[in-house]
Amino acid sequence: MGKRVAIIGAGVSGLASIRSCLEEGLEPTCFERSEDIGGLWKFSTLVCSVNKRPDFSVSGQWDITTERDGKRESAIFDAVLICSGHHVYPNLPEESFPGLKLFKGKCFHSREYKEPGIFKGKRVLVIGLGNSGCDIATELSHTAEQVIISSRSGSWVMSRVWDDGYPWDMMFITRFETFLKNSLPTIISDWWYMKQMNARFKHENYGLMPLNGTLRKEPVFNDELPACILCGTVSIKPNVKAFTETSAIFEDGTVFEAIDCVIFATGYSYAYPFLDESIIKSKNNEITLFKGIFPPKLEKPTMAVIGFVQSLGATIPTTDLQARWAVQVIKGTCTLPSVTDMMNDIDKKREGKLKWFGTSETVQTDYISYMDELASFIGAKPNIPWLFLTDPKLAVEVFFGPCSPYQFRLVGPGKWPGARNAILTQWDRTLKPMKTRAVGNPQKPCMLCHLVKLFVLPVLFIAVFLALI
Repeated sequence: MGKRVAIIGAGVSGLASIRSCLEEGLEPTCFERSEDIGGLWKFSTLVCSVNKRPDFSVSGQWDITTERDGKRESAIFDAVLICSGHHVYPNLPEESFPGLKLFKGKCFHSREYKEPGIFKGKRVLVIGLGNSGCDIATELSHTAEQVIISSRSGSWVMSRVWDDGYPWDMMFITRFETFLKNSLPTIISDWWYMKQMNARFKHENYGLMPLNGTLRKEPVFNDELPACILCGTVSIKPNVKAFTETSAIFEDGTVFEAIDCVIFATGYSYAYPFLDESIIKSKNNEITLFKGIFPPKLEKPTMAVIGFVQSLGATIPTTDLQARWAVQVIKGTCTLPSVTDMMNDIDKKREGKLKWFGTSETVQTDYISYMDELASFIGAKPNIPWLFLTDPKLAVEVFFGPCSPYQFRLVGPGKWPGARNAILTQWDRTLKPMKTRAVGNPQKPCMLCHLVKLFVLPVLFIAVFLALI
């Protein structure tokens, strides 16, 4: 029988972990969330504590105490995968808004929002310009009397429909784009990034422009918000300076009167109350983990955190690759670097995150670079130069096309024989659902256009350089 692995969390990360354990012959036991969160719902199993066993330095085993229907039980596990993510506890920063306690209208976190009907004819203030806040505001714009979004720092707002009508992630998240970002001088890379973000509309004109536009913060995906702003059904305001009994005063001096409801789309915080702080330490909304997964100072690497990072890419393949690596480490087929090397890597990555994402985005990471890092530990990273020599057709699709999860099933543990064909036919499957009315042949993106860009950009760089000297 394989090692017993406790999986805490029954979401996407938990399912990915269960699958990886089963693929490698381990025995997973899944527990749901660690506790009742904010009184919003209750789970059948409460994880009370996760403690090292007395012989942990030799066995790497854990004592886990759970509670179900008032009855406590304890069990021994060979490893623990924490899959509760970072969207756990609703963040309500009441102390940041003077006078909020005086406000007589209704206040609640976006997590409690269910449907727009009850807001018919209401005046609603949404605090937060993230994905949740924008989704709620645009939906309410069809029923509420007036909707205002208050934003502290602004956001890039992207469309799901990208160049020539193709899905944004299949056009934007490519190895070629990552290569340009990492290879071009910072001044050109920043210019190119802001040009892409402003391709659909000028954010300055809509009051959405981020305070530091060059930071690669997670953008907002909302196709409706710009149209709502144009039509006047949603307005954008700066941060709230103070509340009164019935209104909000913004930092620009304007006032939103007779507010019926304030919805705080202000994100979430996270914690691991079932763990001793010496195992996973949290400081300034940041947890020290090697590659966002492994506590670096454990005597035995039998604990991993899955799904904690946030990247500009799909969550499911990210958690899948994290779980695949974690399971290999638990099995003993992969080894981690020394504690010193892991801590040095953590410090180096922290500096890079500050440059690209800023101080408020401590769990943010670049999708392709991060996936390649994880894949390299288990031998699942595609060798692009070798592919160009041995399989040019596949290499062009891998490098210039979408970085789909099939790329990490070409080689290594979990290799899938159908991965090559899945990559070469991914555009066929993407376009087929849209061809409900056949008009000509499906038009796939031209990979040669990317090659043209590859030669045009150096010429552009040289022209800029000559113009400056």
